[in-house]
Amino acid sequence: MRNNESAAKHHRLIYLLSVAHRRLQRWMAAQPQSTVTPAQAGLLFILGKQDGVLIGEAGAALDMGPAGISGLVDRTAAAKLIERRADREDGRAWRIWLTPKGRTALAQAKTSAAEVNAALTEGFTAAEIDIVARWLTSIQDKFPRGADE
Repeated sequence: MRNNESAAKHHRLIYLLSVAHRRLQRWMAAQPQSTVTPAQAGLLFILGKQDGVLIGEAGAALDMGPAGISGLVDRTAAAKLIERRADREDGRAWRIWLTPKGRTALAQAKTSAAEVNAALTEGFTAAEIDIVARWLTSIQDKFPRGADE
């Protein structure tokens, strides 16, 4: 089932997606209880699932290139939320680990994410949210990482 081209133009999907992203990022970063940026929260979520990942693996999970993940790791380590340790098997590789402060920040980020997700889904049925999630996920398949590099 394909939407016709005129219907897609009418909805201005690129504009709506872009504005929604910027507003949500700004709103989340401005919250007084926010101790981490949205990008740092993403990194903490990854480490909460598997502590000690390679920096490159974290970058791939966050859809970030080497420069982006390197800067994020630098800022997050400077905030004492994570620490870098050399990989035991490959001295050139680095793994990242949550610190106690990072674990506390992760717990706060999980609470904040649950509140934001509740606000985002308010007024929509589960079936509608499933469609939105399917559509957003499809963007990753239609425009894969690396196709633009």
